[in-house]
Amino acid sequence: MRWHKLGLVYAPTGDQPWARQYAHLPTPALTDSGSIRVYFASLDSEKFGRAGYIDVDAADPTRVVRVSSRPVFDLGEPGLFDDCGVNPSCLVRVGERLRLYYIGWQRCQRVPYMLFAGLAESADGEEFQRVSPSPVLDRTESEPFLRSATSVLPVATGYRAWYVSGVGWTTICGDVYPRYVVRTADSVDGIQWSTGGRICIDLDGDEFGIGRPWVVRDPDRYRMWYSIRSASRPYRIGYAESTEGLRWKRMDDRAGIDASADSWDSEMICYAAVVDVNGRRLMFYNGNRHGASGFGCAVLEQD
Repeated sequence: MRWHKLGLVYAPTGDQPWARQYAHLPTPALTDSGSIRVYFASLDSEKFGRAGYIDVDAADPTRVVRVSSRPVFDLGEPGLFDDCGVNPSCLVRVGERLRLYYIGWQRCQRVPYMLFAGLAESADGEEFQRVSPSPVLDRTESEPFLRSATSVLPVATGYRAWYVSGVGWTTICGDVYPRYVVRTADSVDGIQWSTGGRICIDLDGDEFGIGRPWVVRDPDRYRMWYSIRSASRPYRIGYAESTEGLRWKRMDDRAGIDASADSWDSEMICYAAVVDVNGRRLMFYNGNRHGASGFGCAVLEQD
């Protein structure tokens, strides 16, 4: 597999109060054959996160044709699981409604934050409303730390999700980080999810995080891209394949994309989201400092 980088697509100018910095977790959705809408999260001056979007030209995804002037999804009420930030994770069309699975986060005292998956819906993609003030992936006895960053696809029995599951916390160079793997869950309606699902992508070596899974179902296999966080180097993009979406084979050497030598994505590369548009497979992804430098796009040249 080989990806050709098209370049930086978007980074906030800082002139919007809700988007002073960061364009975090690019999440593409097809609006029509001529354009792609990419949702993302930005931070305000107090580092609270809200979701907005840009529209880009499908023929040239580096050409931005529209930027949302206001957030399409705002913070939860004080005390809720998403009162500090709402980061897009994936989008699923259900009938006439667009479902947004998102990462709700809260700042904490003994650890930096908590992450749980929420669900919002919209009729037009311009404004989203919460389905529930509670997470759709909440704590369980076997997963008490965090459950979030879902990638959801429709399957014969309803829906299947691949998501980040916390297994504990660790301290590296004096800073506290979650340790997390990728698990799977199933649902009939996309709202009530199974618990205790198998681990799909586990930690290896000095890795302490497998983040933001993104799953695509091709005719002959499932493909997953994810972000590998380790003690020895910042985020890199990994890759795995599966025949049924449950048992996965890691093939990180086939990811086909890495950090640049000297650019906006020279320090790290992470949070890939893959979409097929007009016969091309595109990847939107973050670069340095988890999206502080914005997000870019690459096109698949060789499978």
